[in-house]
Amino acid sequence: MNFDLLPLAVAFIVGVPAAASCIGIGLAAAHLLDASARQPELGTELQGRFFIAAGLLDGAFIIATGIGLWFATANPFKG
Repeated sequence: MNFDLLPLAVAFIVGVPAAASCIGIGLAAAHLLDASARQPELGTELQGRFFIAAGLLDGAFIIATGIGLWFATANPFKG
């Protein structure tokens, strides 16, 4: 088997979730600010929910990074 494209595959495995996570957190923060401006009394409740959602988005990115680095170093497809 030829593994010349493995670095490119790892870059996609890490890069796509990173970009999606950044976009997702940016959109969520924009909507948090919009909702807090409309109803300031719900600001603390919305902020807590935002941090939970941001943690889940970052968790997905960290898992994808770990899998990509595992492919880059261990190369489980070598046989």
